[in-house]
Amino acid sequence: MKSPMQQGVIKSALQRRPAASDIAIIEMPRPDCPEGGVVVKLSALSLDPYVGTRLRGKHMGEPAPVPMRDAIPAHGVGQISASRISAFREGDWVHTTEAGWRDYAALPAESVRKIDVAGMDPAVHLGILGMPGLTAWAAIAKRAQVRAGNIVLIDAAAGAVGGTAGQIARALDAARIVGIAGGERKCRVVTDVYRFDACIDYTGEGWRDSLAAALPQGLDVHLENVSVDLLVLALSHMRPYGRAVLCGLAGQYHTDMPAAGIPAGLIIGKRASLMGLVIYDFYDRWAEFTEFAAPLVRSGDLVIAEDSVTGWADAPALFERMLAGQHIGKAMVRL
Repeated sequence: MKSPMQQGVIKSALQRRPAASDIAIIEMPRPDCPEGGVVVKLSALSLDPYVGTRLRGKHMGEPAPVPMRDAIPAHGVGQISASRISAFREGDWVHTTEAGWRDYAALPAESVRKIDVAGMDPAVHLGILGMPGLTAWAAIAKRAQVRAGNIVLIDAAAGAVGGTAGQIARALDAARIVGIAGGERKCRVVTDVYRFDACIDYTGEGWRDSLAAALPQGLDVHLENVSVDLLVLALSHMRPYGRAVLCGLAGQYHTDMPAAGIPAGLIIGKRASLMGLVIYDFYDRWAEFTEFAAPLVRSGDLVIAEDSVTGWADAPALFERMLAGQHIGKAMVRL
């Protein structure tokens, strides 16, 4: 009889934002090693906002997991526990985008990549050196092409993508970096941990005036993670020929209503460039990103707050908090 493992699944098909009560942790048989593949014993799993829409079958055309059968999608890191391919040996540390909520994952070799964990926590490869970091780098360094002297505005700045993006902008010699976040506690993380020049608390009275005061010379680059409303506000402060990268619309993830339109006249008047970002397009550049970011991680110039739990019992509650925007930094489950 195969040894059991635990796996996180949804209880039934979802038509709204998932809650902790929608998730069950069930027992499943531990998988066999596939021909030409590996089995990964997972040590940490990433919790990411897009998964809420993925569970409803509303993300990039990807199907929702089958209730009470398929693991909830997640990126993960862990060690090879069995291998049937020479490129991977037992004990190798790897990252996979196909981990799922489970203790062990049987995967084809092309779904895993080796990671360097020397001098760092392997879970760093789920945050700063994981998909959030890759997203921040793709947006700031590649799409917006931040350069010396630029003024940068980032919303959802206390999150893993936003916080990393500001620090990457700093590494690229941006002159001023301003964040937007919800609540004093989040704003303290943005300024004290991520070292932004200012953070505007959008829950505070008169916050739009505070934003204008924090951007007396306007802005050159904006990273949008939340909504069209915030994008339009950023555009109103943009200097001519500024650039905005649309990375996500977290405010739209759990509604079927279309996002508001963007005023074309404002874009034309600002001579602005608006660029969409789908991070899947940059998966083949992970090594390039890691070469840029790993030295900054080791030097302490690139850090991210962590909001984590250990074990399966508290994972559904953290997932619910993360989808509601009540976490700070990188949400993850350590196993």
